[in-house]
Amino acid sequence: MRDEKEIRWVGSSYDDLLAFPAEPRRTAGFQLGKVQAGLDPDDFKPFDELGAGTREIRIREANGIYRIMYIAKFEEALYVLHCFQKKTQTTSKQDKAVTEARYRAVVNARKANK
Repeated sequence: MRDEKEIRWVGSSYDDLLAFPAEPRRTAGFQLGKVQAGLDPDDFKPFDELGAGTREIRIREANGIYRIMYIAKFEEALYVLHCFQKKTQTTSKQDKAVTEARYRAVVNARKANK
């Protein structure tokens, strides 16, 4: 088996994931494990409009719809940018703004460390 990528949680993403109910949290952990191993999650969507390589893991449970925005294109780690529960059909402007800002922060931090 390939080496798994480290997960790096950006901003409040880890605490936000821990706030999910038990079943969506377990599903999220399993899906992130697949991404760490270099596999695609079961249900995902590219979200390049927020940053090149950004993807969204989609979790649909009886008690709601949950999303995990991440970027896995960098060699050193899988960056989890934002975790949230969707309240409407579309992703809110606020959730998009949080994801985009955290994406930029990751890119800028990587540039500063080179």
